[in-house]
Amino acid sequence: MQRPDAHSADRPGRTPRERRTRPATTALLTVVSLAAAALTGLAGAAQAAPEERPAAQAATLDFGCAHPARADEARCFGKMAAHHTADGHLAPLTSGSPTSVGYTPSDLRSAYNLTGTSGAGRTVAIVDAQDDPNAESDLAAYRSAYGLAACTTANGCFHKVNQAGQASPLPSGDYGWAEEISLDLDMVSATCPDCHILLVEADSANTSDLMTAEDTAAGTSGVVSVSNSWGGAEDSTITSSDSHFNHPGVAITASSGDSGYGVSWPASSPDVTAVGGTSLSKASNARGWSETAWSSAGSGCSAYEPKPAWQHDGGCANRTVADVSAVADPNTGVAVYDSYNSCGGGAFCDFLLSLGLAQGADGWIQVGGTSASSPIIASVYALAGNTAQTAAGSYPYSHTSALNDVTSGSNGSCGGTYLCTAGPGYDGPTGLGTPNGTGAF
Repeated sequence: MQRPDAHSADRPGRTPRERRTRPATTALLTVVSLAAAALTGLAGAAQAAPEERPAAQAATLDFGCAHPARADEARCFGKMAAHHTADGHLAPLTSGSPTSVGYTPSDLRSAYNLTGTSGAGRTVAIVDAQDDPNAESDLAAYRSAYGLAACTTANGCFHKVNQAGQASPLPSGDYGWAEEISLDLDMVSATCPDCHILLVEADSANTSDLMTAEDTAAGTSGVVSVSNSWGGAEDSTITSSDSHFNHPGVAITASSGDSGYGVSWPASSPDVTAVGGTSLSKASNARGWSETAWSSAGSGCSAYEPKPAWQHDGGCANRTVADVSAVADPNTGVAVYDSYNSCGGGAFCDFLLSLGLAQGADGWIQVGGTSASSPIIASVYALAGNTAQTAAGSYPYSHTSALNDVTSGSNGSCGGTYLCTAGPGYDGPTGLGTPNGTGAF
């Protein structure tokens, strides 16, 4: 996989390799030596007149997962809703309350007609890189805040393992991937509250480690679906790794990307359900919700992957991305609890916030990205309980009546075609649409 497009530029403050491999304490020490000079610069900037910005302008920050520096590396696809501070810097949109930022579990289950469904006895697996040391405690905080039953190692609901399927040793901690892990775990909890959760942490964001983790996740007893909220741009090597997503009886989902029109792998693999993204809003219609294509969702025509037999769109001879979609716009995003990135108040915390290395002391953030939509769809597969009858991403194509067709919005320039422009029926950014119950899965 090659480096993603330049318009998904990395956040400042850390090199890609530092962001990928250094534990949290080391990352903080790295920026301490720069803090005094940087704070002086920030103070000077604060004295100057800040740049004029429209009050309602939407702003986002990428998660701190490294953008790939080599062809065999991946990045995660999470984004945070953000706001401009008084000195003109960006900081994540945070809150001390789980009801003040982002959509809640009851919102998501309402939007996708999932109320009353159950996935009891089924396991959704999450594959990510690096370790989130606070994964279980943060998951407990999220579930407690919304009245969801406890999901812990002790009660058998939650398991965290390394890429070999063992409880130890775990990889080193990483801020960006920890944020991704919190998002993934929380979206499974929101969508399928009674599902069990398996978190498989790859040693690194290298493709070889992620593929080992993928096989571990899909091969674990009880797992019915696996979510992958990461990827990179295509190259000629990707088809050699597709077999790691071919696990009959297990639904594999993959995020389509957060850089707008353009194809990411593994979403382009014919062995996965490629999940695009929408902007989700409450509405005064019969559904109570409306959706448009999210402007940053990935989509397009693969340059390398063959077209699966179950796709019949005429504008792409190869595999087309995406298949289905769910909410991904961080500005209509979901509430997530992540304490590993939190910091206290004061000037140094402000400095970390400006670099995107922390998100404030409370832990609650509003996030999105197709990193949110992939675990949502993986969890809907678990709710449906039908993965023994599904083959790759084919099932929704013969059950479109159980999807909300998304007919407006665009994610880029493709000559106005369906590859980047939503319309009736199939389109690239939103695929066949979003869940309306579990019938399409």
